[in-house]
Amino acid sequence: MRNLSTLKFLNNKIGWLYLLSGGFVLSTALLGLFISSVQVPVSTILHIIIDKSLSLGWLEDIAKNEEMIIWNIRLPRVLLAFCVGASLALAGSAFQGLLRNPLADPYTIGVSSGASLGAVFVLFFQVTIVGLGNFTLPIVAIVSGFITLLIVFGLVRLSSRILAIETIILAGIIVSAFIGAIVSLIISLSDKDSMSQIIYWLYGSVGMRGWSHVQLIVPFMLLGSIILFFHYRELNALALGEDAADHIGVDVKKGKTYILIGASLLTGAAVAVSGSIGFVGLVIPHLVRLVTGPNHRYVLPLSMFVGGGFLILADLVSRTIIAPKELPIGVITALIGAPVFALLLIKERIGRRG
Repeated sequence: MRNLSTLKFLNNKIGWLYLLSGGFVLSTALLGLFISSVQVPVSTILHIIIDKSLSLGWLEDIAKNEEMIIWNIRLPRVLLAFCVGASLALAGSAFQGLLRNPLADPYTIGVSSGASLGAVFVLFFQVTIVGLGNFTLPIVAIVSGFITLLIVFGLVRLSSRILAIETIILAGIIVSAFIGAIVSLIISLSDKDSMSQIIYWLYGSVGMRGWSHVQLIVPFMLLGSIILFFHYRELNALALGEDAADHIGVDVKKGKTYILIGASLLTGAAVAVSGSIGFVGLVIPHLVRLVTGPNHRYVLPLSMFVGGGFLILADLVSRTIIAPKELPIGVITALIGAPVFALLLIKERIGRRG
C-alpha cells in the first residue's frame, strides 16, 4: 500500500512539473513576443500567429507593420531561442547522465568550442558542400563538435583508464584553449566585414535571425532528441556504473555511442545557429534533477522545456536591459551560470572529501 501511494505521489508530482514547465515556456514566449520597443496587444499577437499558422485570412484589420514585426521578427526569434535552449539543456542532461556528474555539459567538455570552430571555418571560407546547401553550416559544426569530443575522451584515456570528471574538464579546457587560438588566428586573417560577422556570431545571439535559422536547427533538434529519448534507459543504467549496466544486460558501448551522437547533434546545431552560449547545459539539467530525481525518463523532457523557456527569458533580458542596445545572450547565461558552476564544483569537492 505504501509503495502504491508513493508511486501515485510521484506521478502527480511529475504531472505538475510538466504542467508548470509548459506554462513557463508559454509565459516566457508571450513575454518575448509582447515586450519590445513597439507594443503590440496580446490579442493581436495571438490573432496574427493563429491566422498565419492556419492561413485563415483574418488579417485585413491588422496593421501590416504589426504583422511583419510579430511574424517575421519576434516569433522566429522566440522559437529559435527555445530550440537552442532546449537543445543545449537536453545535451547537457545527457552528458551529465553519461559521465555521472553534474559538472559536465557541452561547454565545459569542449564540444561547443569544436562546433564553433567548424562554424567559423564555414563562415570564413564561405564553404558550401555540394548537395547540402544551407545545411552545410550545422552539419560541419556537428561533425567538428563530435570530433572534438572524441579528442577530449582520447586525451583522458591516454592519461588515465578512468573517465574522472576533473580530467575530462581539464582536457576540455586544454582543447578549448587550442581551438580558441585557431579561431583567433582565423579572425586576425579576416577582412573587416568577415571579422565583424564572426565576432558577433561568437558572442552568442538569437537576434537578427529568421525562419531560415529555425528551419536549420529543427531537423537536428528532433533527431537528437528522439535518439536520447529512446535511450533514457541506458542513461539510467549507466548511472549505476558501466560494469553494473553491463551486468543487467545493457550494451554499454552501443548505448554510449548513441548518446554521444544525439548530444553532439543537439550541440552542433545549436552552436551553428546561435554561436557559443555557455552554461545552459550545465545549470538547467542539474536544477531539474534536484527536483525530479535521477530518472532520465523525466529529466530529459523537463530539461528541454525549462532550458527553452530559460533561454527565451535570457534573450528578453539581453535585449531590454540596456535598450535600445542589446547584450549578447551568452553574457546573461554566463552571469547566471558561472556562479552556479562554481558552487557545484565546491560542493563536488566537499562531497568527495566527506
